Amino acid sequence: MSIELIVLDVDGTLTDGTITYSSSGDDIKSFNVKDGLGIDGWVNLGKEVAIITGRRSAVIARRAKELKIKYFFEGIKNKKEVLQNLMDELSLSKEQVACIGDDLNDLSMFAISGLTFAPNDACEYIQEKIDVVLSAKGGHGAVREMIEYIIKRDNTQEQFLKLWQ
Repeated sequence: MSIELIVLDVDGTLTDGTITYSSSGDDIKSFNVKDGLGIDGWVNLGKEVAIITGRRSAVIARRAKELKIKYFFEGIKNKKEVLQNLMDELSLSKEQVACIGDDLNDLSMFAISGLTFAPNDACEYIQEKIDVVLSAKGGHGAVREMIEYIIKRDNTQEQFLKLWQ
């Protein structure tokens, strides 16, 4: 069964986990363009993407909008509950869901995901509990590496590459 939904944590996966505040109090985050291109390709394959993050940030909301991510949940304490509701809404089984996270607050959503990933700088406990530890660090192409792993596994690599030709 192929993966139809990827679920992304933000801090430590889409970003390097650094939280910087400007003098005016705005938060500043850096995102990897390779992750963005991979997400764009995933969406253009007709697949779904969700961001489930514990923090609230206008910067994250802007990035989700840029990438046309339909399912964006911020300020979430119980990631498992939000993911289960989304899976029910989309009529997806566990085997159709892949998830990436880097810290303890991601464990609950890993429990109901069929395929789990973590950047190589995720906390050790997470690395012991997931299916694939990626070679990339959070914010340095980990999400792109996850997408490439999935498209190879699900034999959709050719379709993915045709998007760019």
